[in-house]
Amino acid sequence: MPTSADLLKELRIDRNAAPPPASRRGLWIAVASIAGVLVLGLVAWAVLGRDKGVEVQTAEVVAIGGGGNGSATVLDATGYVVARRMATVSAKITGKVRDVRIEEGQHVEAGQIMATLDPIDADAQRALAASQVDAATSQIGSVQAQLHEAEANVRRLDGLVKQQLVSKAQYDQAVAERDALRAQRSTAQRNAQVAGRGLRIADQGVDNTIVRAPFAGVVIAKAAQPGEIVSPLSAGGGFTRTGIGTIVDMDSLEVEVEVGEAFIGRVQPKMPVETTLNAYPDWKIPGDVIAIIPAADRGKATVKVRVSLKQKDARIVPDMGVRVSFLEQATPKDAKAPPPGVLAPSTAIVQRDGKDVAFVVADVDDGKGTARQRTLKLGRTLGDDREVLDGLAGGDTVVVAPPESLEEGAPVKVAAPATESK
Repeated sequence: MPTSADLLKELRIDRNAAPPPASRRGLWIAVASIAGVLVLGLVAWAVLGRDKGVEVQTAEVVAIGGGGNGSATVLDATGYVVARRMATVSAKITGKVRDVRIEEGQHVEAGQIMATLDPIDADAQRALAASQVDAATSQIGSVQAQLHEAEANVRRLDGLVKQQLVSKAQYDQAVAERDALRAQRSTAQRNAQVAGRGLRIADQGVDNTIVRAPFAGVVIAKAAQPGEIVSPLSAGGGFTRTGIGTIVDMDSLEVEVEVGEAFIGRVQPKMPVETTLNAYPDWKIPGDVIAIIPAADRGKATVKVRVSLKQKDARIVPDMGVRVSFLEQATPKDAKAPPPGVLAPSTAIVQRDGKDVAFVVADVDDGKGTARQRTLKLGRTLGDDREVLDGLAGGDTVVVAPPESLEEGAPVKVAAPATESK
């Protein structure tokens, strides 16, 4: 058992003993604080530093490579095939369809019967008109016979009056009867003429029950069936047809395109074009500009242009979608072909150190990129665009109206693009 002296010795502090190991908790806290500051700095750089850049509007450079006939494409537009002669054929009268003689896709000639209506009423009206003509004609014969007798009586009394064998009053009465019969004959003749005209109208009514093609073409729609009522005015309500069928003159097909107001200055009458059907993208159809319609669409800011198709083919049908390339005049064979170039907006071309330059947006990522300065060799002015012979390529994205502060390698943010030259 330890004594009190031993217990007191255990309570003494050993000054020569090694110090206990120091705690590393404070060190880790310091390291974590420094790392947090670095992370916050990186985040702040990513959020604030990377987003810095000039906001610019851009436009795409359009290649104007040669067309199929050796000329350059100055403008592309989209449109549809339309027919200048297309008609929904209807009867002139209201009636019940008796027979329909057309089908979709059938070719019809001008005057060919497309359908017939029930002619019962028209036939009855014609029969009545014919009877009226017969009655008027027979009346003329009756009056003519009476007039012949009256004229003979006047001639006989004329000789007797001169011999004073009959009175002058009796002679005057015979003359009056003759003149009255002449007036009756004239009235009967006019009545016969009127009856004849009524008969011709009745004949026209019978002919109106036959629906004929107004011109040669192809049937694209059959609208009525036997037993249905047709009327040009739809007087019978929702169950009344307004037409027999629709025919299209395939020789009248052309193209209508809508060109933006900003580019209509590039289009001229008789300008050569190439039309490409959406259904046949490898088929180039030559043509030219027929007319520029002198009216603009306020809502779409476009002008309608009519374009001809110089090739006729059964594959071309109305309402087909097309793409039209407006071309310059073909280059003569003995002339040197112009160098290939591109079209760029005139506002994208600026002066830097006495040179014509444009800024191309490169390395675009999530609406951000880098401005690259390009020195240009310019050609013609085409509307609001300039032809660039060297320095740009088709598909490049250029800065529209670049600010004076924009330099090579400057970061930019792409805003909504300007209208493209297409």
